[in-house]
Amino acid sequence: MFRRIEIISRLEIAVARPSPGTLNMMRNLLALTAAWSMTLASSALNIPDRRTFITGSAATLVSSTIASVEAAAAATPSIVLAGEEDAGTATTATSLSKTPLKLPPIGLGCWSWGDSLFWGYNPKNDANLQEVFNYATSSKNVPTLFDSAEIYGFGRSESLLGEYSRTLANPNDVVIATKFAALPWRTTPESVVKACKASTNRLGRSIDLYQIHFPNAYANEAYWDGMAMSYERGLIRAVGVSNYGVDAVRACHKALALRGVPLSTNQIQYSLLYQHPDKSNGLLQCCKDLGMEVLAYSPLALGLLTGKYTNLDSVKTVAGPRRGLFETNVSNPQFATIMSAMKEVADSHADFEATIPQVAINWCIAKGTIPIPGARTLSQVKSNYSSLNWNMSEGEIQFLDKATRGFSYIDPSVSPFPRVDKDTGLIMFDS
Repeated sequence: MFRRIEIISRLEIAVARPSPGTLNMMRNLLALTAAWSMTLASSALNIPDRRTFITGSAATLVSSTIASVEAAAAATPSIVLAGEEDAGTATTATSLSKTPLKLPPIGLGCWSWGDSLFWGYNPKNDANLQEVFNYATSSKNVPTLFDSAEIYGFGRSESLLGEYSRTLANPNDVVIATKFAALPWRTTPESVVKACKASTNRLGRSIDLYQIHFPNAYANEAYWDGMAMSYERGLIRAVGVSNYGVDAVRACHKALALRGVPLSTNQIQYSLLYQHPDKSNGLLQCCKDLGMEVLAYSPLALGLLTGKYTNLDSVKTVAGPRRGLFETNVSNPQFATIMSAMKEVADSHADFEATIPQVAINWCIAKGTIPIPGARTLSQVKSNYSSLNWNMSEGEIQFLDKATRGFSYIDPSVSPFPRVDKDTGLIMFDS
């Protein structure tokens, strides 16, 4: 039913027979992803005048792809994404009070809800996602945190959350976090507010936690102003950032404080297999010192810590970009040592039927973070939330720290994000 158009930076959209407005949105998305690709390329090539490079290259690239988009759009029957063009329409969201945001000890990451390239999303499986949502929101003891982003499935993730939330007696009973994409041509505070309104339209409600998804190579201070404006207008309850390093966190925290806006969270990659924010650069301690919560994304290392992948044969079932990454890691002798250590910890909590993924999640909690593992099936979300049934001892934490010492499943020096703001010289990303 859906025709996928593979476009720049491993992003994709499902297109259909569009209205003129929708086709214009598709053009904008193509240009957006092309420009982001140019941003990364110009960063890698150290091109001084990046804005000129981006504008010219993106325009050339987009002009060569519009025809194929229109042809594909004419051949397929439905549309799955409401674009940013809808930001000016009326929304059912109501302004949030400025009561402090309380986050639960665990959340649910919704990257896979709509992402077909990396996670193989298929709309036929939406009923499974509805089951996940229903289970997560059925707990009377733990508030439910869902973490989404406007670029997850180009809005599909947010739309699904909005659709499922409408089945609740009180949709505001759940905590919804989503993220603004700091893309190259978004250079003003108003671009943040506009994107925020588009997200509230897809969600059908105000946003509890609005985060800057990743740093840009410029305009970062403008984004901070835009987040403050969204907060002051009652569109969001709290402000957060994501993939920000130590210096960027401190600078953003200071800038927002001048406007009386607290910086509540920093969402970063953190897991047993990726401990750089703790071991290498002091990012966890920095956030703690500033009174910020740390949301740990990929606490299961993109699925590598589910316990399913222990050798090259087991990795053969993995599709997409993760396969090569998994092959490299399972071939490392230390990985087998780590899995053995995790199984030993799980076995010591057999009374709670503890599992290897629960060990990974519990370790993140023990380190003072809020892990947000993803879930696409009922069994996955049940396992994730069962992590709260038991606690890891200090001895077990040290045992796992020793087993993972020196191991990193990805190279922290290889980043898709700009490391430095070209205009201010501020280091934005450091792990």
